[in-house]
Amino acid sequence: MSSHPCTRLIPAVLAILLTPGPLAAAGPEAGVDPFDAVSFQDGPGSREMAYPDWFKHSFLDLREDVQEAAAAGRRLVVYFGQRDCAYCQALLEVNFGKADIVAYTRRHFDVVPIDIWSDVEVVDTRGERLSSKAFAEREKAQFTPTLIFYGEQGEEVFRLRGYYPPYEFGAALEYVADGHHGRIGFRDYLARAEPNLRFEPEDLVDDPLFARPPHLLDRTRFPAERPLAVFFEQPQCHACDILHSEQLRDPRIRQALEQFEVVQLDMGAGTPVLTPDGRRVTASQWARELGLFYPPTVLFFDENGREIIRVDSVVRFHRLASVLDFVLSKDYLAQPYFQRWREDRAGRTPPPGLPVSPAIPHSPESPPSPESPTPPSRPETAP
Repeated sequence: MSSHPCTRLIPAVLAILLTPGPLAAAGPEAGVDPFDAVSFQDGPGSREMAYPDWFKHSFLDLREDVQEAAAAGRRLVVYFGQRDCAYCQALLEVNFGKADIVAYTRRHFDVVPIDIWSDVEVVDTRGERLSSKAFAEREKAQFTPTLIFYGEQGEEVFRLRGYYPPYEFGAALEYVADGHHGRIGFRDYLARAEPNLRFEPEDLVDDPLFARPPHLLDRTRFPAERPLAVFFEQPQCHACDILHSEQLRDPRIRQALEQFEVVQLDMGAGTPVLTPDGRRVTASQWARELGLFYPPTVLFFDENGREIIRVDSVVRFHRLASVLDFVLSKDYLAQPYFQRWREDRAGRTPPPGLPVSPAIPHSPESPPSPESPTPPSRPETAP
């Protein structure tokens, strides 16, 4: 029997205390396709950074922002974004296009936007002064949008890396606003709102690309010949279905993944796994240790079992292609910050044997020139 979190019965009192609120519990709005949020195109295009007028106009002294938010009974959220970012556009237009999400966010949070390529000075919650782009890099905002939620003392309490559809995003807002982050993991919090409990194991989408069990991924005794990509998925997962029917059918993606050892795991199952660091766990235990909650999530490890990068939010073709290029090129050894790597890579031809990204120098998330925080529009390009 599957050990998916949704198969566990929750004691009545605990269920009442930890049940997600109306944003997480509400179904899709009438007439709205609930799957648009995971099937948008992240290809080239001109996308400006037009923040909602209710975002806070901050002097970027985050100590003051934390204090002002707390005095008003709210929490501070720092939003890291950039222009020409399809995922930022999805957050601002899809999620913040919903009146209930906007009302809830404004009631419980002060949102301070930061351009990850800006030279404007930020004072962090500890009083350190640094540029916005240095702050983004230090905070490992590998993907945009990244949102960091802060507590009343200026401590980080939760973060979202990348774009999440309205359901997961609304649940994240309630998770922090109601203080559940101090009592329960976000994965278990989401499970309490799952309307369809599964009591029997179900199959994941099958693909010959994935290695068959047993999953002996230990790389501590001897380095592996290839890097490792681990796909954490779930049955009845629309985002997983989209990944398999679109990105994983693209011959460029498949040719790149053939240079990896590729493993698929049900993040809620009891499948035995020998992890890259040599521990014996189940797939569910490993996912919980890693703090995973969004299927599909893809983790990339080097030949020695060190995690290089993870994609644990909505991912479309161009972002996935860029991450595969980042890993296979081994450029992360010299530049581990993905966004800076993208800037350095602009105009360069990928190394031989990397048929992942189209032969176009920039991506839809390409950064502006470091000398100019607000440059003129560039020609439309892709990674």
